[in-house]
Amino acid sequence: MKIEEIKVLRGPNYWSVRRPKLIQMKLNLEELEQRPTNTIDGFRQRLESLFPSMYSHRCSVGKPGGFFERVDEGTWMGHVIEHIALELQTLAGMNCGFGRTRGTGKEGEYHVVFNYMEEDAGVYAAKASVRIAQSLVDAVAYDLSEDIQRLREIREDTRLGPSTGCIVEEAAKRGIPYIRLNKQSLVQLGYGVHQKRIRATIASTTSNIAVDIACDKEETKNLLEAAEIPVPKGTVIRTEAGLEDAVAKFGYPLVIKPIDGNHGKGNTTNITTWEMALKAFEAAKQYSRSVIVEKFITGVDFRVLVINYKFVCAALRTPASVIGDGVHTIQWLIDETNKDPRRGYGHEKVLTQITIDQFTQKMLDEKGYTLDTIPPKDELVLLKPTANLSTGGTSTDVTDEVHPVNIFLAERIAKIIGLDICGIDIMAPDLRAPIYENGGAVLEVNAAPGFRMHIEPAEGLPRNVAEPVINMLFPKGSDGRIPIIAVTGTNGKTTTTRLTAHICKTAGRKVGYTTSDGVYIQNQLMMKGDCTGPLSAQFVLRDPTVDFAVLECARGGLLKAGLAFQHCNVSIVTNVTADHLGLGGIDSLEQMARVKAVIPETTFNHGFAILNADDDLVYNMYKGLSCNVAYFSMDEMNPRIQEHCNKGGYAVVFENGYVSILKGTWKIRVIKVSEIPITYGGKAVHNIMNTLPAVLATYLFKDISIEDIRTALTTFVPSPSQTPGRLNLFEFKHFKFLVDFAHNPAGLELLCDFVGKMDGFPKVGIISGTGDRRDEDIRELGRISGRSFDEIIIRQDKNLRGRTAEEIVNLLVEGINDTKGKDIPLTIIYNEKEAIMHAYNTAKPGSLITIMCDVVAEALDLIKALKEKEDLNE
Repeated sequence: MKIEEIKVLRGPNYWSVRRPKLIQMKLNLEELEQRPTNTIDGFRQRLESLFPSMYSHRCSVGKPGGFFERVDEGTWMGHVIEHIALELQTLAGMNCGFGRTRGTGKEGEYHVVFNYMEEDAGVYAAKASVRIAQSLVDAVAYDLSEDIQRLREIREDTRLGPSTGCIVEEAAKRGIPYIRLNKQSLVQLGYGVHQKRIRATIASTTSNIAVDIACDKEETKNLLEAAEIPVPKGTVIRTEAGLEDAVAKFGYPLVIKPIDGNHGKGNTTNITTWEMALKAFEAAKQYSRSVIVEKFITGVDFRVLVINYKFVCAALRTPASVIGDGVHTIQWLIDETNKDPRRGYGHEKVLTQITIDQFTQKMLDEKGYTLDTIPPKDELVLLKPTANLSTGGTSTDVTDEVHPVNIFLAERIAKIIGLDICGIDIMAPDLRAPIYENGGAVLEVNAAPGFRMHIEPAEGLPRNVAEPVINMLFPKGSDGRIPIIAVTGTNGKTTTTRLTAHICKTAGRKVGYTTSDGVYIQNQLMMKGDCTGPLSAQFVLRDPTVDFAVLECARGGLLKAGLAFQHCNVSIVTNVTADHLGLGGIDSLEQMARVKAVIPETTFNHGFAILNADDDLVYNMYKGLSCNVAYFSMDEMNPRIQEHCNKGGYAVVFENGYVSILKGTWKIRVIKVSEIPITYGGKAVHNIMNTLPAVLATYLFKDISIEDIRTALTTFVPSPSQTPGRLNLFEFKHFKFLVDFAHNPAGLELLCDFVGKMDGFPKVGIISGTGDRRDEDIRELGRISGRSFDEIIIRQDKNLRGRTAEEIVNLLVEGINDTKGKDIPLTIIYNEKEAIMHAYNTAKPGSLITIMCDVVAEALDLIKALKEKEDLNE
């Protein structure tokens, strides 16, 4: 077996709109294509022995044990690998259950698709599953433990922590989108101008000054003490002499900790001797030059959480520990404690396993114990100096026991420090009585407090502490979204996208849009090149100045990585024609339509999918949609349009020379087509088609008026600045140059229809073919050119995409030669710039030269330079 390719899909995709996180592995079974599982001796037994938990896999049989039934009946190894990949992740604490295995159309080659929780873990599982399957085929023993542990490590290294994770999950429940901005815990909630950011549990609303104060323990203590908040008596020292003075002043027991430490690092508590104090001083100095020495307050450790200056919950924290039984060693007691099913690796479960580290050894040394010591019955043996859950500590929810005075105290502390998300550490006998009265004290105030102890306490009621964070960031039910119009189809996407964005901008919106030419933020070009994939869309959605997004979504990015968004407000599908077939496992028009249908399927239920009623494949997409549907057509009498509007639906049509919106049986004539510059007085039929969905998509937004649409349509001019590479006409003194990006048969047919209506003779075509298209598609470009042009110059793309230039030229020539009864002068010049210069230097008076440009910007720059030179010489 051989892995040909692994793709990580991160959004709605060809395989599933509802399951955005999928691994797509292209697998070549090689000789195993001829060996289904029922022909491999002992395969079922070895598989079940290695993965007994796979019995729960119901598979297509629909019952437990269903997958093993399929193995007995005989299934192919790609299907087995899909199930192994899913079970591997599940055994590592990442429950995954969705998978698909489908042939690519090539014998022995399959797409193995399965979901993941963490993408690096998904990629690892894909590779490991192939290794495991091969070992099962070869009857070679395989130890799963290494793979499972590695997957756990990957999960812990890459996942969002429990605190950030629960905030993101709560946002998702509220319909608030999110984008992870780095590999750590920086996350954007919401899109564009409405976005907020979080890093762990610090929000974009959190005061930087407050965080600085909270990180300076001495400054915090001084502010609290000045406000009559009970805090331990103490001082800040830097030297051993200072330590001696502190011991003399405060007496034992003491606490020593770094002044700007966190998570308990460098902290030592309950210091009762000078030797302990010296060791603690050195430990704290590893984290900070300045060290706090303060009186040790007896009692238990509580964490109180305040969000948006309101008390939310409280927890009792207990350090990792074991209780002696008078029989077993400390090591045995630790091992038994770790067998608790609630304890796992890292953050995978409610509790974390207890590990032996230098802090454990230090605490045992101080008691004169080793791991082989047998502690007396009922003795509590502390194993960590702090109660952090990440080191094996436990938490108990005590929210309902907190005295109102202590609630007032906590909220007041948050205000004093200025922290809108605030964790307060209190040492006291309990929180049922005011800590003013029971000898308790506030030990620390924490920015970025951990939420795990509250959302998953070992005992007591879990608290949804993420909800008040989301309510603070997005009040009054706001979802942080900006409107999204998504545009897809084979031809016309870019012009439709640009025109739609222009209408929105004319209506006063701050628009970000993506096209095959680049990414634009408020008409400023930010990125050049083909920007129709998810990274470009995400670029727009991340921009804090954008309040409206228009996103061109092409086949390539969708198949490679999925969409960048889960939902859009309005979707447009222009058409589906034969282009890019044979690539990425898409071999038919029906499959291509399925790819394009992903975009309307992501439309909100309250939104609109705008479909081409003149295109059967596009029209029929309505059958799988749960959103509202509207249509566009070049024929007002299209029966589909009439039936839809008779039911009260929306449509937009070209009728009697007008672009008209139909609302049920009512008609709104928007504008004469002859007044829309990009239609060239109605001659450019394909641009009438591109105008229709742009008009209806924007009309559906209440804050965009018909007047806005009319104004935008009359000010959107075919030019290198507004429509680069789309019907850009340059009028030289004796001839004309027409530049267009037409790159497939359907697009060239429409272009040639327009050229046929233009004045000019001879009509010269500078054409090319694209190497990754089918032979038939390249020949068809030649046939269309042969029918449409009086002279042809063949040039070649910079990127040959897997073919030689000679192959492509020969296919084009074959197509041109299919044109019957026409002797067409033919010139072959491979370089695009040289081909343009040849056409320019040999142009006959009155001729119209049309170029199918490859690199739009370079072709336009060259022709503009020639035009400027001619203008200067006049």
